[in-house]
Amino acid sequence: MRHFDFLDAADRARLFFRAPENFGTGSDVELLAVGLGATLYSPATRPRIAADLMRRAAQGVTSFVVCLEDSIADTEVDDAQVNVIAQLRELGESGRDLPLIFVRVRTPCQIPLIVDQLGASQRVLTGFVVPKFSDSNGPAYLDAVAAASDRAGRTLLTMPVLESKDVVYAENRITNLLSIRDVLDKHRHHVLAVRIGATDMSAAYGLRRSRDTTVYNVGLIAQVIADIVNVFGREDGGYVLTGPVWEYFSGSERLFKPRLRESPFVENDERKLRAELIAQDMDALIREVTLDRANGLTGKSVIHPSHVAAVHALSVVSHEEFLDASDVLQTASGGGVRSSAYRNKMNESKPHTAWARRLQLRARVFGVANEDISFVDLLGASLHQ
Repeated sequence: MRHFDFLDAADRARLFFRAPENFGTGSDVELLAVGLGATLYSPATRPRIAADLMRRAAQGVTSFVVCLEDSIADTEVDDAQVNVIAQLRELGESGRDLPLIFVRVRTPCQIPLIVDQLGASQRVLTGFVVPKFSDSNGPAYLDAVAAASDRAGRTLLTMPVLESKDVVYAENRITNLLSIRDVLDKHRHHVLAVRIGATDMSAAYGLRRSRDTTVYNVGLIAQVIADIVNVFGREDGGYVLTGPVWEYFSGSERLFKPRLRESPFVENDERKLRAELIAQDMDALIREVTLDRANGLTGKSVIHPSHVAAVHALSVVSHEEFLDASDVLQTASGGGVRSSAYRNKMNESKPHTAWARRLQLRARVFGVANEDISFVDLLGASLHQ
């Protein structure tokens, strides 16, 4: 699959200095993790998951999670599990190119059950999302994934979600995070990315961020995210960390002014697009995605298809960033500092090397924008299909 594959050749040539590369389950795990982009979650009770997923894939969704956990009632689990098997079998029989598909499970025993009941259709399954991952429950989940991989004859991947009170409360947070890292390191070839569950974290304090704020405005949760990045996001041996879910998708009365500057939309004759984004509270999502990246997170969990285009447009590497990263990597071995190609900053090769390598990975899967192309251009082209 390929990001922005729904664009025609003329639009891709207009928008991209370097077009996105194809990627898939055969790709390097780190590249695959960066390519997750906006991971769309769906309750496992939905009756038309297969049809919905195929339609959304044509619109740009590249990673998808069917949830058997908190998004469904406890009384619905058995029926939802049956539905998941039926829907994934339908996808397996479709013969279509599909996004990366994961099932968010409640218990380790669901992992072999799902893989075995899928039969030949298990090929559509990329892996599993493990909620409330801890050092105590984690080994059972990871062992189940490893055993299911052996039976399937291929590597199934897992994405643990850090969201439990064990990783939230301050008195034991770092100790527990280090223990979780030790657990994951033992099964590293099965771990695609580490996800952050800010909703459950907030619940530990009876909090919920509003549509007017980002998760980084909630001080307690921002501290937890910082510690997770500290332990899991290090340049040497770190994991790809994904941004927490944005849970709003419709407009209501606003308390604060919009966060989107007007000038980029005016310059691109996209005033209507700006108005639509503000009406849907997408300006706050855009702000949060920007802060995710500034804090070391890549990609994002989303619960509405309208969020996907914004997350992916923001994931495209700008022409300026790409030239900076290329410049840094060309001089990394010898060290030193020199002015950027845009003549607006200094690129110091040794301190910026890890950043440049990560940015080059994102450039491969999301592409590099042409010099005069902005986020507004990319989002407008995506939404006008």
